[in-house]
Amino acid sequence: QVQLVESGGGLVQPGGSLRLSCASSGTFLSINDVGWYRQAPGKQRELVATITRGGSTDYADSVKGRFTISRDNAKNTVYLQMDSLKPEDTAVYYCKVTYTSLLFRTYEYWGQGTQVTVSS
Repeated sequence: QVQLVESGGGLVQPGGSLRLSCASSGTFLSINDVGWYRQAPGKQRELVATITRGGSTDYADSVKGRFTISRDNAKNTVYLQMDSLKPEDTAVYYCKVTYTSLLFRTYEYWGQGTQVTVSS
């Protein structure tokens, strides 16, 4: 079983930066693919960025060149560095991890979300 702790959200001015963290703990064999998603009020949840265990990354077109996803496998932590933030980046950001249990089964688990507000 895995527990996730997301942190790093807050209020930032347009053009500013934030770094989100998603730390996994608990009993599992490995944390595999991890994705950051966001959901703005009145909108559907959308994929922002993903990273495989090996470090391959992918981004939504809307954040390419501004956001960087990375991970520290030794700490079971995934980061989302967000630069050049825009008001339209305002949303609740969630991480989703895929992990392998001690019984070699694969599960998905969502974090509780962290609010990011970009406003002057």
